[in-house]
Amino acid sequence: MRTTVRVDDELLERLKAQARKEKVSLTRLLNRALKAGLRAGGARRRPQRAYRERVHAMGVPRLVLDKALALAAALEDEEIVRELTLRK
Repeated sequence: MRTTVRVDDELLERLKAQARKEKVSLTRLLNRALKAGLRAGGARRRPQRAYRERVHAMGVPRLVLDKALALAAALEDEEIVRELTLRK
């Protein structure tokens, strides 16, 4: 099967040199290298451990956050009043 693959220039030169050294075609060398890489990649892969989130005590809440939007609106209103008083 034919396909087009973009290979880094430096890597291509190294592959061509290796192919000349072994007296094989670039295609044969690439196929062999890709097969070896795929085999090695599967062998080296370690099973991932489950990520565990660390729990940290954050102390007693200073605000009741059940109505966070109402709290945000109240804080915004306080800031608007403060800015208006500073302008006078």
